[in-house]
Amino acid sequence: MIKKILYTLLVIIILFTITMLLCDFIIDHSSKGKTYTSVQEIPKNRVGIVLGTSKRLTTGHPNRYYAYRIQATVALFNAKKIDFILVSGDNGSRYYNEPNTIKKDLIHAGIPEEKIFLDYAGFRTLDSMVRAKNIFGLDSVTVISQKFHNDRAIYLAKNKDLHAIGFNAKDISGTNGYKVQLREYFARVKVFLDLITNKQPKFYGDKIEIK
Repeated sequence: MIKKILYTLLVIIILFTITMLLCDFIIDHSSKGKTYTSVQEIPKNRVGIVLGTSKRLTTGHPNRYYAYRIQATVALFNAKKIDFILVSGDNGSRYYNEPNTIKKDLIHAGIPEEKIFLDYAGFRTLDSMVRAKNIFGLDSVTVISQKFHNDRAIYLAKNKDLHAIGFNAKDISGTNGYKVQLREYFARVKVFLDLITNKQPKFYGDKIEIK
């Protein structure tokens, strides 16, 4: 009986591992040639969408993923590769507001306030991509995040009739980087579950024109 249970668990682990690797391969392959690290090489898009994350870690230390996304957004705007910035993030409570925090730091870095638009309901990458298309009326965007995140966003965008390319913010190595990369495998499996079940954003709302 114990051997049968162990065998069943082993089969489940093997199948799930294969599933994770397959999902990872499909998303990586789908985004091939659609992400850029050079502001000189990336094509221009009218709108860049920066995907939100917390400014600080749970330890209280600065979140370098956040800092690097701010830097990438500023570099892209200053190179005139985007005209407007859509900040999409979590606004889950009065004490946690990714879009407002990012907006303040972008303005502090020299981005004109009138060039920044906020999506307060970008709770997940899926929500951000669907809302960019359906709420903000965009057909083409430049996604600004780390490459692993851009790859996933581009795949989701493609499946939601939104043309997307990615500008890769600097990534992180070390322990924190490995933890995020491990979570990304599970996030990529979730992408396919969401697409199969036709998962919708948490909120829609009134349309907003970026101009």
